[in-house]
Amino acid sequence: MDLQLHFRQFTKRCTFLLLAGVMALGSYAQTAPTVGGVVRARYEIQTVDGRSRFAVRNSRVWIRGSFMPKLSYYVCTDLCDQGQFQFLDAYGKFDVGNGVAIQAGQFRIPFGVDPFRGPGNYIFADRSFIGRDIDNIRADGVQAAYTFQKGIPAVITLGVFSPNTITDQNHWSKTLNYALKAEVPIGPFKITGGLQTIQPDSVRVNMVDACVSFSKGGLNAEAEYILEHYADNPFPDCHSYNVWVDYGIPLEKSTFNRLSFQARFDASTSHSNGIVTNGRLSEDHPNRKRLTLGSTLGFVNKPVKCEIQLNYQKYFYKKGYAAPDGRNDKVVAELIVLF
Repeated sequence: MDLQLHFRQFTKRCTFLLLAGVMALGSYAQTAPTVGGVVRARYEIQTVDGRSRFAVRNSRVWIRGSFMPKLSYYVCTDLCDQGQFQFLDAYGKFDVGNGVAIQAGQFRIPFGVDPFRGPGNYIFADRSFIGRDIDNIRADGVQAAYTFQKGIPAVITLGVFSPNTITDQNHWSKTLNYALKAEVPIGPFKITGGLQTIQPDSVRVNMVDACVSFSKGGLNAEAEYILEHYADNPFPDCHSYNVWVDYGIPLEKSTFNRLSFQARFDASTSHSNGIVTNGRLSEDHPNRKRLTLGSTLGFVNKPVKCEIQLNYQKYFYKKGYAAPDGRNDKVVAELIVLF
């Protein structure tokens, strides 16, 4: 009798463990890794001399998922960034609760708005000066974000990062980079502000960002400004701004379901990356302005998107400046596939 009782208890425990295992597998299946990516293939021609080229601007792939409800991860790489391999992001994120989330690893510093748009969500074929030259910064570090649980769901993010580039993680330093970003949605508007202080070399660079975004119906618009100050004034302050508008209309009885039109004006004064060369900061980007006009024909069925984009870019430099290839007047035709 005792043997039969022990046997029944043993089978009950095995059954319980088996059911628990099945439930665990089912729970994991709901949070199993998902794979996504974006491909941007383009043709561009310089209107000043008629030279042209084809290029795969991005071939980006990412993996995201979670091990448990509050612990997620994200890894992203670009297999062809204009022919170059780029390892971009790798981080884990823990949802502490009560609106607090902590993220650690390699990712974009929480500062600015346009820099946070990925290649599958660019408004224009080429990024703004702010997104490409002024604040295109990824680093290794940690950040904490707090989302207000009552009232307006504002988000405040504070980050601390290594000053080294993501390709030089063996370097030791006595300095750190810091960033603070606040986002406040108000109806169709979103107000974003931020502070950032970095030290890529021996000079500390301090930056302030302010942005107003608007989205309602088919109309989207944004205005962003960044002030960049170099400590002890070894280089003039850099002022940069990016203003754009996008208006889209739905399409029926067509393979594509959205047609949109875009206009942008962005500019920056003389800019230095903060790297000392021959004892001083050099001008890495000249004073320039740009007008961009474009149209996009798209099929959007989240999470899949396919777009055909056509842009014309008109650059304005100081008299006598010889613009490098790709940074002068041109027409860009691009195919974007997001999956």
